[in-house]
Amino acid sequence: MLAAACHGRVRAPGELVIGSSPTGVPFSFVDPATNALTGAIVDIASSVARTMALSPDLRITPFSALIPSLVAGKIDMIAAALLRTPEREKIVAFSRPVYAYEGALVVRAGDRRAYPDLAAARGLRIGGQIGTRFIDQLHAAGVADVSTYENLSDLLRDLDHGRIDAGYGDAPILRYQLRVGPRRAVRIVPGFTAPAREELCLVMRKGDMLLPQVDRAIERLLPRRIPEIARHWQLEEAA
Repeated sequence: MLAAACHGRVRAPGELVIGSSPTGVPFSFVDPATNALTGAIVDIASSVARTMALSPDLRITPFSALIPSLVAGKIDMIAAALLRTPEREKIVAFSRPVYAYEGALVVRAGDRRAYPDLAAARGLRIGGQIGTRFIDQLHAAGVADVSTYENLSDLLRDLDHGRIDAGYGDAPILRYQLRVGPRRAVRIVPGFTAPAREELCLVMRKGDMLLPQVDRAIERLLPRRIPEIARHWQLEEAA
């Protein structure tokens, strides 16, 4: 058996333990009908594991606990909307990208002002998901009043109730939640340009010998299977 980076738990032959957050619709979430993890990045990670002839063992892990769980050896891979950042690259290893997208700015429906970028929204009370790249972008743009949330669903609820003026976060997640979630009097700002296009990768421990195999599996899946998954979860509009 392969040791999980000297952290006690042992990776069984043929097994890949994948941690995924339960609130990142459409990338990773718990299906209320089955109580099982599902979503675009979950499907991608499962396909990667099977391409490597490994059995995916999916574990529900809160977003804020993903990296600590990986480093501690409780899971072997992170499959979630956890974007690559220089700070995270010091702690964990990222695969080649499987998808890329930007942030979206969402405001109440009655706010018809133009917000071409984050700088134009500096005077607003803006919410973002704690621990995400988008909080960094808000601070870098000079937004002084930032409220943090555990998930974007709570952010949209507070925006709808007037507790914040705007929200900023993963464009595919915000679009999906506004499309299929509770009806809210909010809108995604058209014509908004995010400061960067972020890369979505699978995440593993530094030095994990499986990482090169993961990259090769992704390369095999990129031409057809990964685009099929993106279409299934209606991610194309954020591409």
